[in-house]
Amino acid sequence: MRSARQRAGAAASVAVLALALTAACSSGGDDPAAEATGDGQGTEIPEANRVGAMEDFAAGTEFVATEPVTFGLLYRDHPNYPLNEDWLFFSELEEKNKVSFDVTSAPLSDWDQKKSLIISSGDAPEFIPVTYKGQETQFVSGGAILPLSDYIQYMPNFQQKIEEWGMQDYLESLEQADGKVYMLPGLYQSPQPQYSIAVRQDLWDAAGITEDPATWDDFRDDLKKLKAANPDAWPMSDRWSTTNNSPLGATLQLAAPNFGTIAGWGFGQGLWWDADEEQFAYAPTTDGYKELVEYFASLVEDGLLDPESLTQDDATAVQKFGSGQSLAISGNTQEVTTYRKTFTDAGNTAAQVKLIRVPGGPAGDNVAAGSRIASGFMLSADAKEQPHFLALLQWIDWLYYSDQGIEFAQWGVEGTTYTNDGGTRTLAADVDWNGLNPTGTKKLNADFGFSNGVFMFANGTTDELIGSMQTESTREFVGSMSDKEELPLAPTAPLDEMQQEQVTLWQSALNDSVLQNTAAFILGSRPLSEWDAWMTELQGLNVDQYVDTYNQALAANG
Repeated sequence: MRSARQRAGAAASVAVLALALTAACSSGGDDPAAEATGDGQGTEIPEANRVGAMEDFAAGTEFVATEPVTFGLLYRDHPNYPLNEDWLFFSELEEKNKVSFDVTSAPLSDWDQKKSLIISSGDAPEFIPVTYKGQETQFVSGGAILPLSDYIQYMPNFQQKIEEWGMQDYLESLEQADGKVYMLPGLYQSPQPQYSIAVRQDLWDAAGITEDPATWDDFRDDLKKLKAANPDAWPMSDRWSTTNNSPLGATLQLAAPNFGTIAGWGFGQGLWWDADEEQFAYAPTTDGYKELVEYFASLVEDGLLDPESLTQDDATAVQKFGSGQSLAISGNTQEVTTYRKTFTDAGNTAAQVKLIRVPGGPAGDNVAAGSRIASGFMLSADAKEQPHFLALLQWIDWLYYSDQGIEFAQWGVEGTTYTNDGGTRTLAADVDWNGLNPTGTKKLNADFGFSNGVFMFANGTTDELIGSMQTESTREFVGSMSDKEELPLAPTAPLDEMQQEQVTLWQSALNDSVLQNTAAFILGSRPLSEWDAWMTELQGLNVDQYVDTYNQALAANG
């Protein structure tokens, strides 16, 4: 890595797919002749912007720059593995692949805000990772980011996975009003759920609860049993309420599909796709959202959910769980390992922690739509002006979408961080990651820079690579979720520039109202008898016009 500026601021069948994608995206999808003849196959990259690029780069080919290249990188700095210029990840890329970075770093705590500020100011480096679907839209009209669909033909590994895994619909769901795609996502071969409720299984067993709750009503009944058996502890005290200023953000997100709505971290633009009516509705105005809020309000009212869950920081919530003051908390497949270590460090070897299968609800036994894509990347608009532009595209395609690149980003360097015996990978004796090798004194991410969310979009992408890094308990959890039904993807309703400017203004006020009132209703500081009054308040904030704009765009796009 050349420097780090600590401031706030990615074959025949493949060719066919590339032609189809670039024809549709570049032409806006409204010129059948262009699709039939192959016109509009994306944008040609001039020779002046091919410095360091490989002439024979193809799917499965390792990227090695033909001369050293340095890419500008906007880096999300995670406190669990703070940026270290001496990581093996960087030195290996520089030595073997001739790639180094000019880093602009922003902390995880306000990553999205700093990212937005840097891009809007025109100071963004070329490569902008850790970007979720929808976050790119605000930058499209101003021309701050690059239409990546113009260059998909240069990304053979990405094309191959889209085709082989049947993910064309996912890609089309990312199109903007001009028919182009400005963000490419991480890809999962199959859904890989990570979030659920972590429970003290030993105390749940002691209370006579030996099976995962089938529904959220069953979950409430289990919490009541816990309360009776452990009157001095909260049945549940939650976390992740201060992350992105979204009270109960993780828990509402994972519960919402089972109530027929979206909420919490998954709220996004607030648009719920009503497949029966074939139009969008504003999620908080639907019966499902009200039922979801009523459910969690009942948990607070009955003393089953700690009311501080909606305001406390993560450290406080985790401390309550680790000290036995609470017996359930939202978690994911990585945090479960942290929870277990908390008990072990405290000498509580009897404590058992488990992620339960996400319960079903009144709307069914569902997972959210779009569960096979993860965070991805954008490129700044001036990336195409860089001499190494094609090399940047090839490197991104190799690292994030090829099996070899993903294995490197995940496991590291064979013989140093892991061994491979006939396809079975094993961490080195002194290396640990997420409890796979508890005796390891070094962390794969913190000490080496691998298994880093910046350099690995989808935690392995392929089922095989993901499974290779999972503990037995994680495999059991993922397996238990495999029979859930994925909700249908919403159709594309891209807005033109004027529409986008208007809905952005409406959305800000609507989101503020949703965050504040969802929390108030759950806490009981605003009685549920005032729900209709809130619906009137949303109308005063132009909710009808907001939804109508998207439905009009949907009709125009159809």
